[in-house]
This record gives sequence, structure tokens and C-alpha cells, in this order.
Amino acid sequence: MRRVEEEIARLIDECDYNEVTRLFNNLSGGKRLRAKLILKIAPEHKQAPLLAAIVELIHAASLLHDDVIDDADTRRGVASVNATDGSKVAVMLGDILYSKAFTELVDFDKDVARTIASSVTALSKGEMMDVKMADAFNADEDKYLDMLYLKTATLIEAAAAAAAMLVGKDAQAHAIYGKNLGLSFQIIDDILDITQDAQTLGKPALNDFVEGKCTLPYIYLHKKLNKGDKERLESLHAKKLNESDSAWIKKIMQEHKTVEQSFELAALLSDEAKSVMSDDVELVGILDSMIKRSF
Repeated sequence: MRRVEEEIARLIDECDYNEVTRLFNNLSGGKRLRAKLILKIAPEHKQAPLLAAIVELIHAASLLHDDVIDDADTRRGVASVNATDGSKVAVMLGDILYSKAFTELVDFDKDVARTIASSVTALSKGEMMDVKMADAFNADEDKYLDMLYLKTATLIEAAAAAAAMLVGKDAQAHAIYGKNLGLSFQIIDDILDITQDAQTLGKPALNDFVEGKCTLPYIYLHKKLNKGDKERLESLHAKKLNESDSAWIKKIMQEHKTVEQSFELAALLSDEAKSVMSDDVELVGILDSMIKRSF
């Protein structure tokens, strides 16, 4: 990971603009899940740290654009770029990171480069789907999971597959692993948005619903409610919640166990990923750590 951080710093420095360096250094690095995954799969390959750095730049760019779309004031407990420097700057910083990542990607094997590049197209499409789905309450589980796959899981899927290509491992099996890791990781994040407090999250609890996102616990809840409660839940969608409304949502979720139902799907996806990587203790360990995040 030290090599990855050095590569990231080099790529940012090569942008040759102090504002880019300043803004990027103010970003929270996060878990570096995608980079760690690449290093686990291709630990000895000389290009692995650079590939990991490229993927982390792409991920950072997508989050910058995401924060602008969501009008988010914070990211991982730190003020977002759009909050400190404005949406125009945040969008342009994201564009610079995307462009730099693609500039570096062209030096890789064609199949590796295509795998990462295609995932960015899918990621962007997923982001657009997410925006459109926020226009109204979405109760369609399949539609939500399709969006989740594109927006979140495709880059993790691509990172795993591309790393496998570097060292001649089974790219398809690693892609399945990455896809399921990405989906289950995001489902757990969706759960934490409901179950954790604002201080732990670095953003208000139930923030996803306020922003118009109907994650799995809400979709499962909607299916189980009577007509009157369905209408009440729909009426609260994409609105600032008062304490009474927040308490009501959490109470009926507890009654209908929709958080637990969502966790069951995340666990199932995790188990499927384990089944294709059962002989890789470290990759199985990543899944175990992810699924055991407390909620």
C-alpha cells in the first residue's frame, strides 16, 4: 500500500497544478478496498501498485461527482470539495482524476485497460440511473440491484478481473468475486446508513432516504406495509425527516425485520463469492471483514 500511495502522489504531482494537489490532499483516502484487492490478487506484479493507484483515482473521481449530484456537504466525516470550493471545482477535479487515470491506463495490456475502462462507462450509467430513480419512490428490488451493480460493483469487479489478468489467474472467477463483494459491501453500507448514528457515519442517519435513495431495507419494508403505511412511507421519500418520522421508520423496520432481510442477501452474495475463491484465504478474509461490520 505504501507503493500505491507513492504512485497516487506521483500521478497527482504530474498534473502540475497546485490546486489539484491541494484539493486532492484534503480528500479522505477511505478504505482503499479496490487497491488492496488488486494487491492481494497480484502481489508480486510490478504494475499492480500503478493499476491500484489508477483505480483509486477513478473511484475518487466518481465520489467527487457523486457529492455534487447529492449536494453532500461531507464525505467520510470531512467537508466535501463542493462544500469548500464549489460544485464547479469538484466536477473539474473529478474530470482531471478521470483523465489522468485513463492516460496511465493506455500503457497496460489491452484487455486489462479495456476491463477498467468499460467499468467506468458502466459506473457512470449507474450514477445516472441512481439520479433518475430518486425522482419517485422505487419499490422494485431488481431495478435497485441493477443500479447498484453498475454504480458500485462494476469497478470492484473490474479491479479483481484486471489484477487476475496481470498474473494469469482466472479472470472470470475473480470477476464474480469482485461483483459479489461490491454488491454485498454496498448493501452493508445501506444498512449502516439506517442503523448507525450521525457521528459514526460522518453524515446524518437515514440520509440515503432523505436524498431520494430507496435502498433494500425500504424496498422490503414497502412490500410488507398496509396501504396507509405504504402511503406514509412514500410521502416521506426525499424529504427532510423530523424526529417522529425517523423514529417511525426505524420502528417499523424493526417490526418487519427488513434490515435483517437485507443483511441475509448481503451474506448470500458473500457466500457465493467465497465459493469461487475458497482456496484463497486472504480474499475470503476480505469478505469476512466486510460482512462483519457491526450494525
